[in-house]
Parts: sequence; structure tokens; C-alpha cells
Amino acid sequence: MTLVQTRRGPFPSESREPPRPQTAVLLRIESRLRERGSLSDRGTGLWPSASISGVPNPTNALQVLSGDVSRRTMTWDGISAEIIQCVSRDPVEFTFRAPYHLLLVYEEGVRNAGETAVGNLPTSTLRTLRRRLTFVPAGEEYREWQRPRVRSRVICLYFDPARMPMSSGARAAAPLLSPRVLFESNVLWETAVKLAAAMEDGSENKRYCEALTVVIAHELMRSQGIIRSRTPQARGGLAVWQQHIVARYIEEHLADTIPLAVLANLLNLSSYHFCRVFKESFGVPPRRYHRNRRIERARTLLADPAKSVTETALALGFGQTSSFTTAFRRATGISPTEWRRGLA
Repeated sequence: MTLVQTRRGPFPSESREPPRPQTAVLLRIESRLRERGSLSDRGTGLWPSASISGVPNPTNALQVLSGDVSRRTMTWDGISAEIIQCVSRDPVEFTFRAPYHLLLVYEEGVRNAGETAVGNLPTSTLRTLRRRLTFVPAGEEYREWQRPRVRSRVICLYFDPARMPMSSGARAAAPLLSPRVLFESNVLWETAVKLAAAMEDGSENKRYCEALTVVIAHELMRSQGIIRSRTPQARGGLAVWQQHIVARYIEEHLADTIPLAVLANLLNLSSYHFCRVFKESFGVPPRRYHRNRRIERARTLLADPAKSVTETALALGFGQTSSFTTAFRRATGISPTEWRRGLA
């Protein structure tokens, strides 16, 4: 089912108030909307009045205070998934606070300006949102506004806290989870993108989608330290913590030539064994993964009209524009100039 929700209004103020109880937050939002003239006396309709299998209707859970978006949702027992996509480049503002956990997975997104805040954590003004995630524990307040440079697309997952997975020896009480703002996790991101693709392919394969959400729930709890792996390395591939170390190093050295031995030494593995388990975990050899991430970063840099193709090539470690163009065309099928023209 696809629902389109449109709300327009003046761009939000960049100041941020400290978190308040849920009732106060609701009244504050209602007051703001009444001042904008976008709220009638019939009520806000902002917060869910009913739930489905213990999880709120996601089109009411994450609120769009301004901007135009399309929304697609699916709900299972204890989990709901939603795809929110901006249908224009108009400024957009989101807010959320409810007795449910929320994981936001940014599949696409680059903003000219904006802020993301959860609870008392420092506000982030990161521009490139793609491949980033934000986790909002139940009861915490989330706020975000942005002036999109490209049309943003975010996958939202809502979890019933009482049904989150725990280790067999964990206490029965719901664990205390920590908020996180725009962090990275290849496992969570890639699984969520698979889920979004399955939701949109028209196959209505709810069992497969539900299985993916269960995997996401387990990985989320593992990233919080609630579930711990008994073995340091998964059979046939790298453990999650090993994947994080290698992926982070590659991301920080995209413009450099990274010898295979350097990556292997990060995990105290031989080059041969590292290459095998890396491909098992990421689906491609280390060099190809490095090259693919370079091209992904190039797309982000090319989205900035103030940065020339030559500047982008140099920023990513290419000695000549021609070598960058060749690599970009090999990966995407078009030249950097053609790709930038397509954005316009």
C-alpha cells in the first residue's frame, strides 16, 4: 500500500529545544502548526490513535512537518517497515517520539544544509546522509530538517521494545538502548536496502520481508552489545566487528592506494585468507570494493556544482582526469559530465 502525505509550511527554525515529555512535545507541535495555519480545530492527527500488532501505523509515527513525500509501508507482528521518499527538493522537516524504537536507514540523501538530533546527543550537520543510520530508542525525541541537494530516500523500521531479541542469558526486562546519530553499519544498511527492494518489487513476499526485518533487529541489538557473538569470526566470512574495522579504514583512505597486506594486518590475518573471507562477507574482492566506494564518493562530490570534474578526480586520488573518467564510465556506463548533467 502506498500513501502520499503532503504538508507545506515555512522552513523550521534552526534552534533546538531540549527533550520534553511526549504530551508537551505534541502540544508544541500542535501550536506550531496552528501558527502556520495548517491545522484545523478537528485535531492534529499527528500521533497514532491505534496500533497494529503492537506497532503504530508508521505513516502516523514519523511526522512530516513540511515537505512533500511518498510513503510505502508493511507491518508484521511487532515490526513495521516504511519507505519515505522526497518527491521534490523542497525543504523538509521530520519529527518522532513514541514508545517504539525507530531505525532510520538513509538509502539516498545529500543535503545543502540541515540538522539531525536525537535526545541529548550533539546535533549533527553532516551533509552526506547516504549509507548512514540513526537509531531512536523508545521515548527519545528525534528531529531533522534539511534542504535536499538530491531527493532523499529513507527506510524506517519501527520495533516493539518488548519483542526485541536478546541473548538467552539476558534479563527478561527490556534492555536500555542508546541513541545513535548518523552512524555507519554495512550489515544493517545492506539488509535494509534489500528489504526496501523486496517491498517494491510487487511480489508481496511478506515472509521474505519479515525475515529481513528479523535480521535487522538482531544486528541492531548486536551493535548495541545486547546480543554477543560466541565466536569471533562467522563461518565462511568476517565477523561483524571485523567488517566494521576494514570498511571504516577503506572509507578513510579512499584516495590512497591500499595494499592488501595492510588490510589483512588490521585483523592479523594472512593476505590469502583475508582476501577469501573479505569476498565472502562483502561479495567482491577488496580492490573492487575499494574502487566501488571511490565511485560512490565521486557521485556525491559531483552532485556539488561548485566542484569540477578535475577537482573531484584529484580529491579521490586519480592523477589525471582521463583515468578518473575511464574508471567512472567503467563502473556506471556514462562519463562524470553526463552523470552530472542527468542530475540537473
